[in-house]
Amino acid sequence: MAISIITVSYNNSATIEDTILSIESQSYPDIEHIIIDGASTDDTMAIIKKHEDKIARVISESDNGIYDAMNKGIEFATGDIVGFLNADDVYYDNVCLSTVANEFEQKNVDSIFADLVYVLPDNLNKVVRYYCSAKFSPCKFSHGLMPAHPTFFVKRDCYKKFGGFKTDYKIAADYELLIRFLAINNITYSYIPKVLVKMRKGGTSTKNLKSNWILNKEIVRACGENGIKTNLLKVHLKYLTKSLQLIKRPE
Repeated sequence: MAISIITVSYNNSATIEDTILSIESQSYPDIEHIIIDGASTDDTMAIIKKHEDKIARVISESDNGIYDAMNKGIEFATGDIVGFLNADDVYYDNVCLSTVANEFEQKNVDSIFADLVYVLPDNLNKVVRYYCSAKFSPCKFSHGLMPAHPTFFVKRDCYKKFGGFKTDYKIAADYELLIRFLAINNITYSYIPKVLVKMRKGGTSTKNLKSNWILNKEIVRACGENGIKTNLLKVHLKYLTKSLQLIKRPE
């Protein structure tokens, strides 16, 4: 079972080597790493070239945003399973992809997801938030809740059948895609009770407030486009759930 991992980058010279090394260190033998770079102007490409013998494909060109880049990666992917690892994220340990492959083989499902931790940008061992996907079910989409997308792995055929990311979304195209896959087309899934990804926490409070407003409006839009009833108030209530994640830590 081949696993394609797609990394989308743009001016990530400070972090992308951590991401690449994280994939290189995986114990699972059949990995196809694809990097889609948006024509970075810093040292990102120089760092990528240092590892090009371990990377299946590198594309560096202008694009129409992160979701356009993700769709490009899907087009180039040849693996049975597709996952994404952002250019400032890393896998939690070196057996994450072995765990993913084993779950697909044992459960015979279309997709899997797991847990994620947010860490400090300069200290990947300092957890500041735990994102638990354990209680997810498709009915939670109307509440603004979804499984952690960086931990979402799906059979490549699902993208062929149900499409990729909608590029007219600014932030929540992953949310809309998960609705389309898990709630509308009812692909099968399994939850792995384990942290798979460390995500750097970043951004100023002002940017976060603005981003959250855009995100929540797009979540309402994604639900509406897929026939799921919700509203901004209902979606905002998800922050009560997220506040509990600040105190939970991985075992």
